[in-house]
Amino acid sequence: MKFYLDNCCFNRPYDDQSHLRIRLEAEAKLKIQEETRNGAYELIWSYILDYENSRNPFKERKEQIAKWRNYAVADVVESDAVLSIAAMLQEQGLKKIDSLHIACAIDADADYFLTTDDGVLKKATSIQGIKITDPIGFIKEVLA
Repeated sequence: MKFYLDNCCFNRPYDDQSHLRIRLEAEAKLKIQEETRNGAYELIWSYILDYENSRNPFKERKEQIAKWRNYAVADVVESDAVLSIAAMLQEQGLKKIDSLHIACAIDADADYFLTTDDGVLKKATSIQGIKITDPIGFIKEVLA
């Protein structure tokens, strides 16, 4: 099973853990990463993850997130196909950066797109065969 984590997911463990939802999403995301290291899931990486992570002002976070590229089974690069899919998603109301992440997941034939972004979660639950959910939803569905 292939999945794509957006930048919000990668950064969730660094968010304020005093909020229950954030703490639960962080724990779910860490469990997903553990299972990925164990070979249960296949991570997809992309040029847009590199771009967003490069803008992270926190050096340690940036370095830790970048290491996950080594676990990826695919690294999606910008292409006409990705940009075309992203443009279609923007027409459906998604922000440019979110549409590029989802387009990369679609291009790599991901089964799941994981995000903690409420805006994305409210606008989409499935696009072109990819299930869009948060880390908790993924855990509940896949590990149930």
